[in-house]
Amino acid sequence: YNGSLPNGDRGRRKSRFALYRRAKANGVKPSTVHVLNTPQASKAVNCRGQHSISYTLSRNQTVVVEYCHDKDTDMFQIGRSTESPIDFVVTDTVSGGQAGEDAPITQSTISRFACRVVCERSPPYTARIFAAGFDSSKNIFLGEKAAKWKNPDGHMDGLTTNGVLVMHPRGGFTEDSKPGVWREISVCGDVYTLRETRSAQTRGKLVETESNVLQDGSLVDLCGATLLWRTADGLFHTPTQKHIEALRQEINAARPQCPVGLNTLAFPSMQRSRDLGSLEDKQPWVYLTCGHVHGYHNWGHRSEHEPNAQRECPMCRTVGPYVPLWLGCEPAFYVDTGAPTHAFVPCGHVCSEKSAKYWSEIPLPHGTHAFHAACPFCATQLTPSQGCAKLIFQGPID
Repeated sequence: YNGSLPNGDRGRRKSRFALYRRAKANGVKPSTVHVLNTPQASKAVNCRGQHSISYTLSRNQTVVVEYCHDKDTDMFQIGRSTESPIDFVVTDTVSGGQAGEDAPITQSTISRFACRVVCERSPPYTARIFAAGFDSSKNIFLGEKAAKWKNPDGHMDGLTTNGVLVMHPRGGFTEDSKPGVWREISVCGDVYTLRETRSAQTRGKLVETESNVLQDGSLVDLCGATLLWRTADGLFHTPTQKHIEALRQEINAARPQCPVGLNTLAFPSMQRSRDLGSLEDKQPWVYLTCGHVHGYHNWGHRSEHEPNAQRECPMCRTVGPYVPLWLGCEPAFYVDTGAPTHAFVPCGHVCSEKSAKYWSEIPLPHGTHAFHAACPFCATQLTPSQGCAKLIFQGPID
């Protein structure tokens, strides 16, 4: 991935989405509640052309909450479906970024209509996230098996099958940020502790002290893809593509050398970095256990089966993985504007020290109830004992 999708950004399916104030408000808010005792009655309400959420309590009882137009908000919908109500189409993230012909095709766990983000149209443009999105008929259906309930104040709420999880970092998205706690967001936007497993029937506990307002650096997990939310103000303090390119040129201008071949090394350009199939002759490689940077060479193999899994560093004799280095191209993942001095282990994506350490500490949801840290640029699971490595470059001898 690293800044673009494997097959390129196309239409509503791309690696990043920008939300702008719409020309005309399309937000909705709850209005009339209907308690219906026959399927025909609920169908009649759903066919009235208004947005609605249906909570099926039993075969004989359905609660339908109608939604009316809200002139003060804009709504953006995210999901796997390519139908028109979805503004941003997301697909399952394949670890390592290899989503091509060789990628295993598995059944997606991302909901077709996964979630919706509702933004206020006037300052401070507060954005709130809700589980589930309205389909082409402007409906959200929570069937008999879905977790749903009536709150003490009388309004209905529920959870989607695999849930929408959110984590707000403590201290915003800065070099001093720390991971927050993962929570689940309900269809009506309330915050709950996580269920025992991802799709368990019983909801967690209501967390009244927290809200569904997205903050700079909030992570949204859709069970198959994790989204990073950046605010306009947050992006203002983030490095730009030009800044990262300047850092790349600065490293290359220092003419780092391979201690074995004594040839000059150079990070490839952003465009070449995105073509994961093309390794350059001057490509830097690293021994991840010790951090010594070399050019590619065939010295020091310790395993015949996996060519680069066990290699001995010629500088310090440390044995470990030997991988090519790639500069992290997506600026929104950086928590500061520091020099690219650290690489994620085991994938070899390079970014600033504070960015590498931040993402090494972030547990991302994996499967039904596991969490692990991953490289933000390619989603490769990081080594638990060593999430990132400090790079040791050798300068030119002359």
